Amino acid sequence: MAKQHNIALREEFDEYDTPDTKYIVLTDDDFPVATCRWYDLGDGSAMIGRVVVLPDYRGLKLGERVVKEAEEWLKEESFKKAVAESREVTTGFYEKMGYEITDETVIHGVTFDCIRMEKQL
Repeated sequence: MAKQHNIALREEFDEYDTPDTKYIVLTDDDFPVATCRWYDLGDGSAMIGRVVVLPDYRGLKLGERVVKEAEEWLKEESFKKAVAESREVTTGFYEKMGYEITDETVIHGVTFDCIRMEKQL
């Protein structure tokens, strides 16, 4: 995704990439093809983000799979709510999995504008 959207590698990492952040990576043999991360927001909820599937692997429901895996992990860790900041063009992806837009305010990020969405676990 970084290459597709001309995002510099250093911009792919932020203050949430810490030893406490959890990552899910799906591979084809040893080659990573889909990923997401999650981290604790401190109020019984966790942020799921950086959901990325390589273009050649899209349409295989791998994005849905990594989000569902993250949600299961969150439940095991006793989180009550999953939060996502979705790009405006991908809100439908999250809505199909039960997420709801909680604030119509556009979040202006470094690389994308996003909408906050939440799901009770």
